[in-house]
Amino acid sequence: MHKYIVYAAYGWIALSGALHFAIDVVSQYLRGKREPGLETTLYYGLNSAFSLGQVAFGLFGIFLAWKAMSLLSETPVLILSVAAALGWLAITFMFMEYWEPRLNVGIFLALLVAAFVTR
Repeated sequence: MHKYIVYAAYGWIALSGALHFAIDVVSQYLRGKREPGLETTLYYGLNSAFSLGQVAFGLFGIFLAWKAMSLLSETPVLILSVAAALGWLAITFMFMEYWEPRLNVGIFLALLVAAFVTR
């Protein structure tokens, strides 16, 4: 069960990061939703860094799960993942007005706790 939860956690954060990038950056840019300016640049920069960081972290986690599942069962790696999730959660509460990124990171955090408990 632990293996499936680990794959679900890192797969979820990679998928939700990719969808966040597609919806909040690419979609709004293509539709011309925001006026060009400093605020728009900061908005796109924040959401791009946030979502692409999640994609990279998730894909790296999936790669580690595929090659070395026992490494992802170690306490320091799980603590590092929880720290990343808490950091993303802090960013969502401090700088993002939407609730969806909070939910996505919350689900990732819950899956990490489940992975910790089932190891």
